[in-house]
Amino acid sequence: MFTGLVQSLGSIEAYTQNSFQISLIREQSAVVMSDLAIGDSVAVDGVCLTVEAILERGFVATASPETLEKTTLGDRDRAAKYVNLETSLRMGSKIGGHFVTGHIDGVGCLLESISTATSWEIRFGIPTGMSEQWHRVGRYLVSKGSIAVNGISLTIADCAADGSWFTAAVIPHTYAETNLSYLQAGHLVNLESDILGKYVDQLIAHRLPTNSQPEAISLSFLAEHGYG
Repeated sequence: MFTGLVQSLGSIEAYTQNSFQISLIREQSAVVMSDLAIGDSVAVDGVCLTVEAILERGFVATASPETLEKTTLGDRDRAAKYVNLETSLRMGSKIGGHFVTGHIDGVGCLLESISTATSWEIRFGIPTGMSEQWHRVGRYLVSKGSIAVNGISLTIADCAADGSWFTAAVIPHTYAETNLSYLQAGHLVNLESDILGKYVDQLIAHRLPTNSQPEAISLSFLAEHGYG
């Protein structure tokens, strides 16, 4: 379990056929490396990977074929130059973002990133040919709800009624300290929907007749069903 607060950036390169060597590139690497042990979980661009070997300034982790197929780990040419890194949540730690599991629901792409006086307004949408994956993300998009983008906990500022895109307002600190600043239009990102929305969806689905279609989840819908 993670919180979506990135601790460091890392470079990633192939180590064997399906494993990666992740090297930490900033001074904040001490936060990640201080007590890292073999078997620990680390979110790499939001993907939960297990540490298999520890290097002087990094570690080695293996990704399954499904992970390579369903995340940006298998398509580095269309992803940011560096990856976001976060070690797993410890008991008693502060939770500054939201609960992030490290299980990716789908892949999105950067549509535009606009600098304003106080923030960066970033819009993400459906990559070409990946609408089926996006469905697992779009159904849980709620204005002012949470989403993890490359493992970063972000608040949805606005989203399309059909769930085809969403925007997030990102403060300069988050933009500068994560790989959002390295994204270019068309680059792919890993997306994980808020786990609370998934549980609510599952609970409501069990209450509906088998031939009924669940309503779209919105703030008013949740309020009507007792989720204040």
